[in-house]
Amino acid sequence: MRLILRNLGFYLLAFWASTTLNFVLPRFMPGDPVSRMFAQAQGTMQPDQIAQLRKLFGLDDRPLWEQYVSYVKSVFTGDLGISITRFPTPVSEVIGSQIGWTLLLGGVALVIAAVAGNLLGIVAAWRRGGVLDSAFPPLLIFVGSFPYFWLAMGALYLFGVSLNWFPLRHAYDVGLTPGFNGEFLSNVATHLVLPALTIVLVSIGGWMLGMRNTMIATAAEDYITMAEAKGLSPSRIMFRYAARNALLPSVTNFGMALGFVVGGALLTEVVFAYPGIGYQLLMAVQGLDYPLMQGIFLTITAAVLLANFLVDLVYVRLDPRVRVR
Repeated sequence: MRLILRNLGFYLLAFWASTTLNFVLPRFMPGDPVSRMFAQAQGTMQPDQIAQLRKLFGLDDRPLWEQYVSYVKSVFTGDLGISITRFPTPVSEVIGSQIGWTLLLGGVALVIAAVAGNLLGIVAAWRRGGVLDSAFPPLLIFVGSFPYFWLAMGALYLFGVSLNWFPLRHAYDVGLTPGFNGEFLSNVATHLVLPALTIVLVSIGGWMLGMRNTMIATAAEDYITMAEAKGLSPSRIMFRYAARNALLPSVTNFGMALGFVVGGALLTEVVFAYPGIGYQLLMAVQGLDYPLMQGIFLTITAAVLLANFLVDLVYVRLDPRVRVR
């Protein structure tokens, strides 16, 4: 419990630091959202309207520390401001409408890549020198070394345009009413195949290679030799003894990757026009939507910190050595 509380304090401190940076950096940038809206309005906005907008976006003439206190209060109450590009929609509502698609795409791709990559790494390391150990690692690393946008566009052209096996864009067909029914869910799954597949192809090689190297080192430990001397079956030794201990670094990697899932696979969502946080972040940058950019960055930071804290909790359960520090 002391270890968990100490780590929780570190994560809260990191969240406070990221919140402070999120407040300060946009105010050091040239211009501001209200000036952009005034320029787009071509002089039709009145001075009192400009003043109200500055107050709405927290850019009035108050001292900086007062603006900071108001911003921190707003963050901890869930008020992330008003989006400029989708005015007057609140930022929290914009993020809430997009984050589900990002979690679906990133989560499915991450789970498939992590599970398949780790299983391939376990078997390849246990049967060193075999076909799986000799051919798969260099092949998967070679595929993963391609520029991602090139791989995504190639898959889109081959399977979407030429073969017409999968849809080209969006998360579901236009005109289809969202709902938890078989027709809608199957349509979403069809749209999910290509973007998720390209993410898996890029990342599975790293999972396999990392697990293979850790598994080789674990297989040389004395307790593995002892288990073999006792006559335990190879499959039991491989999964119950070697793989269980070799999985610890993969748990850390999974937690880090899980946190960055919220950031969205930006290139994936842009190439496939997938409605997620990454695509929304690109639109916010192009439209100089500072409140939305701040809200997305803060959401990504919170997700990464939360994922790492959950990994710490899992580590306490998996590794007894952590509990005695």
